[in-house]
Amino acid sequence: MALVYKLPSVSSSTSVSGQNLKHFLIPRTICSLNYKSSPFTEKHSIERCQRDHWLYKLDYQSDSSCPLPSDKECIRENDIALQLPELRKLLHVLKEKRTTCGKNGEKCGPGNVYLVGTGPGDPELLTLKAVKMIQKADLLLYDRLVSNDVLDLVGPHARLLYVGKTAGYHSRTQEEIHELLLSFAEAGATVVRLKGGDPLVFGRGGEEMDFLQQQGIQVKVIPGITAASGIAAELGIPLTHRGVATSVRFLTGHSRKGGSDPLFVAENAADPDSTLVVYMGLATLPSLALKLMHHGLPAETPAAAVERGTTPQQRVVSMTVIICLK
Repeated sequence: MALVYKLPSVSSSTSVSGQNLKHFLIPRTICSLNYKSSPFTEKHSIERCQRDHWLYKLDYQSDSSCPLPSDKECIRENDIALQLPELRKLLHVLKEKRTTCGKNGEKCGPGNVYLVGTGPGDPELLTLKAVKMIQKADLLLYDRLVSNDVLDLVGPHARLLYVGKTAGYHSRTQEEIHELLLSFAEAGATVVRLKGGDPLVFGRGGEEMDFLQQQGIQVKVIPGITAASGIAAELGIPLTHRGVATSVRFLTGHSRKGGSDPLFVAENAADPDSTLVVYMGLATLPSLALKLMHHGLPAETPAAAVERGTTPQQRVVSMTVIICLK
């Protein structure tokens, strides 16, 4: 059954119920000004609340805050429950439109899903094809690492839905994202799945593509400049260099369990003749550096840690591998 028909139950860990639920969990109360300096969409940022206001039909201009349940899963489920009425309305409108758009009364086919890469954050690094689809979409499901500047390019009549994930908090599970994509594509919508970087480089685009294709939905991929290329170019660091680095390797620094859990690092990842690019690796950097040195990577190997690359808030720390342990 499509996700928009699944009304999640309120966790028993909260004592708020009935009419009080509306006042206690109105989305306005979970907006925060603390994320104002971030170029990306933080889960409770004012930018996200303003962008997704159609889902809640409430005023997000206030910066007031109220106590929230401490249970993250409870917060997530309640947020989804508040979104469901408007998601259902949109789905109904799209289905009605689909029944009348065919010639001679014929029913239109399902819509398409576009997996669109938005690069590392700088909107000027978008491809022309990506901009075209961003402005053409009916519905856009966007991740946390799609920058605010990129989202400003969305067409005026499109609907935006945040499905971002952070450590310890997933606004939607991957399975729920799959069902949302399927539901709206089946209703005939042009659905864009916006991802930071490239959809098929540590973006789980392959999983979404496989799921939708198995359901008979056509999926098209619009590549983006992956963080390795975009940030390396911004810093003037060649990923390959004759006589220095003869190959380049991409590695995820993000443990499947999150946090700083031990990572599997292959022995050949410590090749001194290769450039190693680690995605999502700040939290696990010390563990990663230790394992690379254990596999033989020289401690004096140059390294750079980059946060929010290509955005005005970019931060860079240059060091050697052994310094990563500190």
